[in-house]
Amino acid sequence: MLFTFSQEPNMKAFLRDLSLPAVAAGFLAVLVSYAGPLAIVFQAGASAGVTQGMMTSWVWAISIGAAASGMVLSFWLKAPVVTAWSAPGTALLVPLFPDLSLNEAVGAYLTAAVITLLIGLSGSFDRLMRAIPRGVAAGMMAGILFQFGTGAFVAMEMAPALAASMVITYLVCRRYCPRYTLILLLLVGMVLAMLLEGATFTGLGWSLTSPHFITPEWSLTTTLGLALPLVLVNLSGQFLPGMTILHTTGFRVSARPVLAVTSLASLPMALFGGISIVVAAITASICAGEDAHENPRQRYVAGMFNGVFYLVGGLFAGTIVGLFTSLPAAFVAILAGLALLGAIGSNLVTALETPDEREAALLSFVVTASGLSLFGLSSALWGVVAGCMAQLVLTATPGWRRPLQHTTANIHVDRTILESSVSSDKRGQSS
Repeated sequence: MLFTFSQEPNMKAFLRDLSLPAVAAGFLAVLVSYAGPLAIVFQAGASAGVTQGMMTSWVWAISIGAAASGMVLSFWLKAPVVTAWSAPGTALLVPLFPDLSLNEAVGAYLTAAVITLLIGLSGSFDRLMRAIPRGVAAGMMAGILFQFGTGAFVAMEMAPALAASMVITYLVCRRYCPRYTLILLLLVGMVLAMLLEGATFTGLGWSLTSPHFITPEWSLTTTLGLALPLVLVNLSGQFLPGMTILHTTGFRVSARPVLAVTSLASLPMALFGGISIVVAAITASICAGEDAHENPRQRYVAGMFNGVFYLVGGLFAGTIVGLFTSLPAAFVAILAGLALLGAIGSNLVTALETPDEREAALLSFVVTASGLSLFGLSSALWGVVAGCMAQLVLTATPGWRRPLQHTTANIHVDRTILESSVSSDKRGQSS
């Protein structure tokens, strides 16, 4: 089912649509982002040998960029468009530092943002999304989310008491108060993390972040070695699954404004060390699902509050990062896996509901869930490629069979018309 929204978004409507589950979903999405993909940013910073002040500037830039683009897109499109920084793009940086200078990296960020902007304005990405069978796209998304679902139970090895308690909490909440499951799971989980794992938040102070400006430098080497690969991994590993999340949850959103706004947000943030701002995939499932709100037309509030919490995280980057990294890794893995169970189930249902696409969708799911990575491209892209190829092979009609199938189809249509005519005649005679 697809949802279209003709009413103009305004502040009065926003206040009317405001709900606690949507706010909680937005906060949970930010929590998962800071406690998970942010680790790759720290790894890249360690490889570059940057100071703590510069590292804080990086976090400020990616947080403010995600906040601005997410709030604008969610309010404008009335859909839970969650944005974030490029996790696979950040992973590209780790082996390049320290040979790559920060100035050259910023130049590559700017080049990648301009290329992505042009792709978005051309509408070519929208055409790609329309060409992918719905079942294959859903299979790909189920494969991505499946890894996080299993991660919740793998975490039992690290913290069995915490994991078991959170699973029981999740089941009880789903039974008696499904609308507030994420809120209660988050709150109970944090209490359990303190009681069972010794998590502590002492020593945290509040201080505003001061970003550091970085002068960009361009070279052919960094354009070919970083900017172009960055565009490729962003499109295949972030925009493709992120837009698929919106489409499979029923939101008819064009990729053109999403790519345009995120690219425009990336340009100024790059000057302070922020890598590409992209549409989120994993955390988008939290804000686009039923747990954010039972009414799809009010889920855009989750996307907006996701941006609000990113804004707070950016302004107090050092403090917020310290807060989120104080939580046990097992807590974040369990929380993310349980929060995404509903999205995994709905995507599997969509992937398998059409018999003609079932086998291709299943192949897309398996390839994506395998974590396959070839030529630097993510398993999400290879899952879509495998699914589309399978669909083409399984449904393509050999030339020598086409006339027979065409004749059969005509016979079926003629029979339908004949039966309809006979029924009309009988009704005419009886009258």
